Amino acid sequence: MTSSAEVIARVEADEKRLVFTTFTADDAFRLGILMRELALARGHAITIDIAHGDQRLFHTALPGTSAHNAKWIERKKNTVREWAASSYAVGLRFPILDPPFALENAPWMNPQQYSGSGGGFPIVVAGAGLVGTIAVSGLRHDLDHAFIVDALTAFLGVDPDTL
Repeated sequence: MTSSAEVIARVEADEKRLVFTTFTADDAFRLGILMRELALARGHAITIDIAHGDQRLFHTALPGTSAHNAKWIERKKNTVREWAASSYAVGLRFPILDPPFALENAPWMNPQQYSGSGGGFPIVVAGAGLVGTIAVSGLRHDLDHAFIVDALTAFLGVDPDTL
């Protein structure tokens, strides 16, 4: 069984290695199409959203999803923007840093606005920092995160075993 510390370390390593050199609207479109095709090939019923800042550049909802998935996406994007980290990492760290609370039940957090569930990922450009978000909803939250990591690894041509 994998410990929380091991999962957090893996998620943090993914965030460090999946960095863009540039990020344009064309990149968002190409990444979105790659993610859509990958989801269809895997039989995933997911919604995919890619944004630069607050501007949505790509959004698609595959068969089997609902408007509810878009609500999850907004919460995950808000979490990424607030903490400049994946929503999965934030959700995993929260009970460690602020015990006994999870992000969604901490009295100072609005659970309608933020989510510590996996599926929100920062778009980071080397030398510039956080410029956007990628969010997925429809799978179990750790699988939403893993799907984004798989897609970014392929899109960026990054070795999945490098840190």
